[in-house]
Amino acid sequence: PSFKLREVASMYFTMIAVFLVILVVALQGSAPRGSDFHYKGLLELSWNVSYPKQAVHFQLLIRDLQFGLLFGMSDRGEFENADLAVLWSDGHNSYFGDAWSDAQGQLHMDSQQDYQLLGARKAPEGLYLLFRRAFSTCDPKDYLIEDGTVHLIYGVLEKPVHSLQAINISAIHRGLQRVQLLKPNISIPELPRDMKTMEITAPDIVIPSQETTYWCYMAELPHGFPKHHIIMYEPVITAGNEALVHHMEVFQCAAEFDSFPHYNGPCDSKMKPERLNYCRHVLAAWAMGAQAFYYPEEAGLAFGGPGSSRYLRLEVHYHNPLMFKGGCVRGDARAPLRRHDAGIMELGLVYTPVMAIPPGEDAFILTGYCTDKCTQLALPAAGIRIFASQLHTHLAGRKVVTVLSRDGRERRVVNSDGHYSPHFQEIRMLKEVVPVFPGDELITTCTYNTEDRSRATVGGFGILEEMCVNYVHYYPQTQLELCKSAVDPGYLHRYFNLVNRFNDEEVCTCPQVSIPQQFYSIPWNTFNRDVLKSLYSFAPISMHCNKSSAVRFPVRTAPQPVP
Repeated sequence: PSFKLREVASMYFTMIAVFLVILVVALQGSAPRGSDFHYKGLLELSWNVSYPKQAVHFQLLIRDLQFGLLFGMSDRGEFENADLAVLWSDGHNSYFGDAWSDAQGQLHMDSQQDYQLLGARKAPEGLYLLFRRAFSTCDPKDYLIEDGTVHLIYGVLEKPVHSLQAINISAIHRGLQRVQLLKPNISIPELPRDMKTMEITAPDIVIPSQETTYWCYMAELPHGFPKHHIIMYEPVITAGNEALVHHMEVFQCAAEFDSFPHYNGPCDSKMKPERLNYCRHVLAAWAMGAQAFYYPEEAGLAFGGPGSSRYLRLEVHYHNPLMFKGGCVRGDARAPLRRHDAGIMELGLVYTPVMAIPPGEDAFILTGYCTDKCTQLALPAAGIRIFASQLHTHLAGRKVVTVLSRDGRERRVVNSDGHYSPHFQEIRMLKEVVPVFPGDELITTCTYNTEDRSRATVGGFGILEEMCVNYVHYYPQTQLELCKSAVDPGYLHRYFNLVNRFNDEEVCTCPQVSIPQQFYSIPWNTFNRDVLKSLYSFAPISMHCNKSSAVRFPVRTAPQPVP
């Protein structure tokens, strides 16, 4: 059986009866924008957002409909505890309803129907469904649509079912797509005709047979290269190898050196020239899930010209022991300059093992600080304007948020993702530009889940180690490249001593044992977990307030109190 032309049903469920309504409505108007959601080429989703009405209009095109479809949202992309719109057929009639799944994956019709079916029509390319969903419905069974990542789930029914409860979600073809539904109402700037395109590419390489590889490649701009503004950049990855590339960065080297040695190899190799450590000024940063990034019309990222180094370092983080043919970043630049030079600044935690997460944690919190002492010294009196943000963790990250604090009070959220996924790390334009002034504090908090791990997860560069970073894009550019913190190592050493005193097991705190090894040897009982949480909440911090040359601003190096 197939769906008849212009025919679909809407089911409204009450405690007393079930009413079937046959809809004979054709979709009117143009299709919503934003189609980027596919199931083997058979599904296409488009959506429009109405901020005044706090609602999203969805349009689903089902190219080869069989006996129905499940579409909805859940916390991490699972089909348990999900909020769903369901279209199904018993072979004779077709039904549509708002449903939810319990912890075992059993479907239930929702007593409050918040997926509102607005219309349906049959077309040569398939069946179009148009429905509406409010951001917030005050229904405890419904998903709250927020600004960050949304895990959209879908399943295809290939056999007729006699009722909603008869659908076995474990037996259907299903999938997941991560999107940001509530994008800001900002159009992509039109690229000028006089722009130039430059590709910074790593030659064909063979990744070492290890889980994590950071690969460094030096590139050189032509002699006499004038000042340009980067106005857009995007990744270029060999087709079929996208899953191998975790993230990439392009750094410009320090201008005080006349030359830099050529290098193409692992970033941690003993053969890497020491001078490459002076290539720290970020020109581009990309991570898996991100698309092309466009600068606003009033700003561009400056490079080239007097006082600017001709040398660039491409750094690629590979996560796979297989062989891979290079990665690269393509950028578009133009010589007629824009009003502001833009910059990129790193916020959050320093990459150090002193910040660790015990195993078996469902929501462990770590926080990194950009303190008032750093912004007071490094920012201009008129402040800076943050217009975009890219949140970044490794595999255990679940939530990330950066807030702006002024005079000891949190003033506003810079960027937040309560359903963050390390597999979907977009550079996101902010709905409003965020001004930051000298004396302000930027506080970045990450929440991690290590329930599937048997030993502590320490901070570091490895994919099974962790990071907590927010790359903020702003203007006008300053010398401040990195504003991050970590717990003071001396206080962490006191923690290890305390654990050693109050536990029967021996925890070695001797200098020759590394910090990761000390964390790995801790018996993770409730006491040790709680004390570590308290340590990270109240212990003094070590502040890193760095220029792109890796030279620190003259902020006091002694431990500082947590803001």
